[in-house]
Amino acid sequence: MTDHTAEPAPAEAPAGASADARADARADDSAGVPAGAGGGPGRIVLLTASHRVAPGLLSWPAWRTLRAADLVLCADPAHPQLPYLREAGVRVGREVPDAHGLVDACAGGRTVVVIPGGEGDQRLTDGLARLAGSGRVSMPDLELLPGSYDLPGARLLDLVQVMDRVRRECPWTSRQTHEGLVKYAIEEAYELVEAIEDGDRAALREELGDVLLQVFFHARIAEEAGRAEAGEEEDGAEGEEGEAAQAPFSIDDVAGDLVDKLVRRHPHVFGDAEAESPEDVSAHWQATKAVEKQRESVTDGIPLGQPGLALAAKLAGRVRAGGIDVELPRGEGVGYELLALAAGAEAAGTDPETALRAAARAYRDAIRAAEGVG
Repeated sequence: MTDHTAEPAPAEAPAGASADARADARADDSAGVPAGAGGGPGRIVLLTASHRVAPGLLSWPAWRTLRAADLVLCADPAHPQLPYLREAGVRVGREVPDAHGLVDACAGGRTVVVIPGGEGDQRLTDGLARLAGSGRVSMPDLELLPGSYDLPGARLLDLVQVMDRVRRECPWTSRQTHEGLVKYAIEEAYELVEAIEDGDRAALREELGDVLLQVFFHARIAEEAGRAEAGEEEDGAEGEEGEAAQAPFSIDDVAGDLVDKLVRRHPHVFGDAEAESPEDVSAHWQATKAVEKQRESVTDGIPLGQPGLALAAKLAGRVRAGGIDVELPRGEGVGYELLALAAGAEAAGTDPETALRAAARAYRDAIRAAEGVG
């Protein structure tokens, strides 16, 4: 078969032309066909590609098939692959015939590659299926050739596009702020915890998506931060800290920072450090974190807005990990008693918040049972 990158491509006959007209229009192409390749019903190749992979990044089998094909057709003049095919010297016809015409185009053992649009070509594939099922037509070989594949995480690219459009076009979404979304982040986090504790995998999948939405939502809002300021001249010069606080960032920045953090804090995975136990891993994590944060106190970075038992346990854990000699404050009331219980539970390796929540759920079940509620 002819390599279109090695010699000029002849003018194509109209897509609806007969097989003879097509053969005449491509007479030069057929001159170099190996012996035995000129007979038979030929081959139809449907070449697909993921829209989530950059155009032009096709597999070697895809490029080999495109370069050797007798005819390459694509009905979509705006198809993202076309500029790269032209650059590679692959001649592409702009019209795709119906099923009968496509079968005719394969006469004489020719290979025809069809590049469908993003939504595919249901009319063409249904027509080919009907012809194949009729038994009245000598059908070419039909091949579906994926030119590129989605990598893990590819649907996150779809989420970026959807979130961007919703932010621009939805009257409610377009007005939301970081501050206004705080309550939803808290709510979704608690719903995720509940799905985990219930052992409900369907709910877990859904709630993970809702939490992920919060991440993408806030990142999309953050892209707009500082845009107004960038177009306005303020009297006086802002300090570097103020400028950094207003600097926009995107979901790529968020993901990039997270990747960098994970690599830095896992030197036993991505570096030469060694870790034989979870305690070794924790030590690496805390050592790297201490260098990064340069905190004055072990209490820095602990959110005071978290539930009380979780806060008490976190403080006790930081004190224990930091080797700080400090006694628990003593006083009257249940608060100090709970503080001591939380610190003791943390030292014993138990999360008091989780433990109390489990006990509370058991209490709830007992109440429902007493009420006769299933």
